[in-house]
Amino acid sequence: MPFKSKCKKSVGEVMAIGRCFEEALQKALRMLNIGVDGLVANTNNGDNHNNLEQDIKQPTPERVFTMARALEQGVKIATIHQWSKIDPWFLHKIENIAAISREIKKAKKPRYDLVLKAKQQGFADKQIGNLLNCSALKIKKFRQKQNILPLTKQIDTLAAEYPAKTNYLYLTYNGIEDDIKYNSAKNNRAKKIMVLGSGPYCIGSSVEFDWCCVNTARILRKMGYKTILINCNPETVSTDYDESDKLYFEELTVERVIDIYQKEKPLGVIVSMGGQIPNNLSLKLAKAGVKILGTKAKDIDRAENRHKFSQLLDELNIEQPLWQECSDLTKARDFANKVGYPILVRPSYVLSGAAMSVVFQETDLENYLKKAAQINTEHPVVITKFITGAKEIELDAVARKGVLLNYVITEHIENAGVHSGDATIVMPAHKLYVATLRQIKNVARQLANKLNITGPFNIQFLAKNNKIKVIECNLRAARTMPFISKVSKVNLIALATKAIVGQKVKPVNFNFVLDYVAVKAPQFSFARLAGADPILNVEMSSTGEVACFGDTLEEAYLKSLLATGFRIPQKNILLSLGGIKNQSKFLDSAKKLCQMGYQLYATPGTSRFLNENNAPNKTLQKISASAPPNIKEFLEQGKIDLVINISDEEFSEKIPDDYYLRRKAVDFEVPLFTNLQAAELFVAAISTLKMNDLTIKSWKEYK
Repeated sequence: MPFKSKCKKSVGEVMAIGRCFEEALQKALRMLNIGVDGLVANTNNGDNHNNLEQDIKQPTPERVFTMARALEQGVKIATIHQWSKIDPWFLHKIENIAAISREIKKAKKPRYDLVLKAKQQGFADKQIGNLLNCSALKIKKFRQKQNILPLTKQIDTLAAEYPAKTNYLYLTYNGIEDDIKYNSAKNNRAKKIMVLGSGPYCIGSSVEFDWCCVNTARILRKMGYKTILINCNPETVSTDYDESDKLYFEELTVERVIDIYQKEKPLGVIVSMGGQIPNNLSLKLAKAGVKILGTKAKDIDRAENRHKFSQLLDELNIEQPLWQECSDLTKARDFANKVGYPILVRPSYVLSGAAMSVVFQETDLENYLKKAAQINTEHPVVITKFITGAKEIELDAVARKGVLLNYVITEHIENAGVHSGDATIVMPAHKLYVATLRQIKNVARQLANKLNITGPFNIQFLAKNNKIKVIECNLRAARTMPFISKVSKVNLIALATKAIVGQKVKPVNFNFVLDYVAVKAPQFSFARLAGADPILNVEMSSTGEVACFGDTLEEAYLKSLLATGFRIPQKNILLSLGGIKNQSKFLDSAKKLCQMGYQLYATPGTSRFLNENNAPNKTLQKISASAPPNIKEFLEQGKIDLVINISDEEFSEKIPDDYYLRRKAVDFEVPLFTNLQAAELFVAAISTLKMNDLTIKSWKEYK
């Protein structure tokens, strides 16, 4: 649900189908994957609404929950309408949900009429359990005993004028019979496979996982299987009518997946193609009796559970950054002092949109923890030693019964500290030692064997001084797999799907023999997010990506930048380099820019350093300074073609002028670099290539 604004800010959407508004609304809220069970009766649903009137007048993604809370507290519909200007029809529907919530709470135990009515209004078993202080499982058993079960309905594509026969399906409790007949014969069951989709597009999960799901369904159909796909995103290819034999436009929740599984009785369910949402369901589904195809749920849990995975790495003598879970500030401070700063703080329970942060000194630790997380034994934070100056490397692979079959190694342009989803990725890897590549492959073989992997998986590494450390291992498709498959012309998802269903997969060796280079670059939407700081860090920000080919790294990188809408500077470039380390590292690049005829401008400290080292430039005063010539004035008048702002990591969030510079650059549509390695590669590219040097070839021409 987007903020109401002149500019669109949402990056994805869901579509929920029900037979009444109440049912569809609650399903949609669960589909958003924002941690709610529905409109009301949510787990961890504290009263965060200090001013109901103000919170309802201001349109935000949380306003619908605030209105429900107001109705529960006795605020009149007419008053909420006056505050929100929302049609009273919708408010009456929200009141219906609040009313049944109050009835259930008063009942204190499950009752047939109340449970049926609640299910018809879109309540999940977990919501009803929360209201009655019991488990969702108890509610489920009560429903089944009372024969309160969901019905399958077809989406009517003919407006009820003629009987519609479609494979577009949804479940509802508002009806008396299924629209379709289920064949539970054993021979029919062996030919059906369920695939869980990727859910709504959001920062961190987008079309790349839908590509994986669609390819999985297509390969399965070619092999003679009937495909049953579950997804709730109307924007995806996977929800096209002809991509699967049956499409359930439904929630990706444990309750709903089990409902469909029990009706369809398929051979099994593939959870490894839709990203993290279906992956997170695997263990609960397996415990409920659902057969997970490919890597077993217990092995997925061994990789996802930080304690179990860390123990496995120790058993195999595979290095990892030191880490610890901390449930209070004292433990966090003690660990940080033990391993040394900087450290990475990763909250397990997030408030107000705060997430991971890198902390460089003790005085900041308490502030970061207060901003990032509610710390206690139930919601500890994970603190990891942050390794500066390390290269980040990824391995995407396919295994079958613990044997590594195919793998591809790619490297990030940016050093570790930039989220992998925001990183610029190069294939094939360019700046890795042979010994490093050998270590990575050996680790992949060991983990594939110990985790008994069947299907796709991804490992992220840190590399420094020819030594590698494992960051994490995901036993599912990764966001880089579509990129790798298109660059290598070997469909990793097709290979993984065949491995999952038990077919033999012939290893394909294509890692280091490509005669071309491909670069995947991120696409950002900072211009639409007023006030957001457009800087790369450990929290993912990109909303899309592009990929381009070239005969060299520089050509592929330059093409990828142009594909994101980047404009090559014509004349004036502004440099703001925080700290002597960044200034020294960028000095050669600054001199190249001078040699190419660019007029360099710089902030006072950077200007002084460059002039002392034979890189002529003109000084511009910082935005906070009133004296001319000022950065703000030059940006507003269109006198700057490119801004390169490299903050000193230790003080990046303490220098308001750096933030104002980055924000002004975005607001006035001036191209911006905030990463040293990316800026250096850009300078190398434009110093060796002109626009006429960028060759235009079809995908098939790159062999």
